[in-house]
Amino acid sequence: MNSRPGPVVDALFLATVFTVSFAKLQWEVAGTLSLSDVLTAVFLVAWAGTRAGTGDRRLAWGAAVAGAFFLAFLAVYLVGFFNLATEEALAQWAKGMVKFLLHFLFLVVGVAYLARRSERFFWTTFGVFMGGFVANALYGIVQLGTAEVLGINLDQSVLSPLTGGASQINVYGAIEGASVYRPNALTGDPNHLGIELVIPLLVLMPLYLRLERGHRLKLPLAAILAFLLLVELATLSRSGLLGLGVGLLVLLVPYRHKLLSPELLVPLGAVAAAVGAVLAARWDFFLQVLRSRVDTSARGTDTHFAVYGFIPDVLSSNPLFGLGLNNFSVYYEFVTGRTNFGPHSFYVATLVETGLVGTALFVAFLVYLFRRLGRLQEIGRALGSPRIRPLAWGMTAALAGTIAANAFYLTMSFYYFFAFAMLALAAPIVFARRLPPA
Repeated sequence: MNSRPGPVVDALFLATVFTVSFAKLQWEVAGTLSLSDVLTAVFLVAWAGTRAGTGDRRLAWGAAVAGAFFLAFLAVYLVGFFNLATEEALAQWAKGMVKFLLHFLFLVVGVAYLARRSERFFWTTFGVFMGGFVANALYGIVQLGTAEVLGINLDQSVLSPLTGGASQINVYGAIEGASVYRPNALTGDPNHLGIELVIPLLVLMPLYLRLERGHRLKLPLAAILAFLLLVELATLSRSGLLGLGVGLLVLLVPYRHKLLSPELLVPLGAVAAAVGAVLAARWDFFLQVLRSRVDTSARGTDTHFAVYGFIPDVLSSNPLFGLGLNNFSVYYEFVTGRTNFGPHSFYVATLVETGLVGTALFVAFLVYLFRRLGRLQEIGRALGSPRIRPLAWGMTAALAGTIAANAFYLTMSFYYFFAFAMLALAAPIVFARRLPPA
């Protein structure tokens, strides 16, 4: 079960996990190819070569179930191919298929990979995954600081020489001649960053709360959580805060007795003090920004709700399998004339592009994820583990929060969500080994 495929394959696997949220590290080569996609392709080839060399064709049950979901999604997308009507629609479908194949295959292989490794390697992978979000947030706060203080586009200085493309921090608007910046870090949008940070915030919080006093990770985790919350607030993402709020409601079930504990109040107090100092320095400026973000009559808010109106029209013509994978923007351009416009909702995208069959399949996949996390809770309870149960609760809260946040964005189609699902499916397999034989 703990066979080692080799340090090179391990390095490729961990590098992929670390970079899954680095959307800006991409190149226009035969389409859009990101750094994580390149690492994934090399890892999959290396893993397949290792398994072929040993003649080992065994697959853990959890990986086999994930593989069955992969084949089911693939079938839906292939049937949707026959609903394509234009060359542009075919090009969009092809781009979506490449991403799907790379990301879901990594999920399946990743579960199989972790199922044969030790608990220590699982925790290493988990730490690398969390570290990727922290690195992303660090870049975001430096990006915000250089823009605010120096007026420098950090992306142009650091990323453009690497990728050859243009990118910059999000400029939300201007108040009295002063620009309002929202960090997007290495993601493509400040709202994407805000929603993605929901996962490390909610997963790490219960682990932090359950650490023994004096544990060497207690203080670092408190600092990381406070820092991530500050970056979350800096994104001004309403969807990110919605996801965080829903996840916190889930965590209230097991951790309500910790609400007034010093280990929770101290980091929150530090964040409140930092935010208060910033607001006090430019109160009128930030008051206008906050008013604009809570204004539900703004044009951006109307757009988020308006896309739901396309669902009945599309389902009336293609109810079972939709318009085809990654084809909402083609349909939207045909109806409104706006090009390259996403649906601003994962659920709209799923219904419009894959129909009722694809939507039902994705709901089944989410239910399976929740069931496996429930199994992880059972394992933690049976073992009396102070690490496994908090991990299970944190991942459950993060999944619920991400589902809520995707009502108005579609980050569940991004690579980081597949890596998260991989860890959720692999964890019960890894930790169940400690259970006594039935």
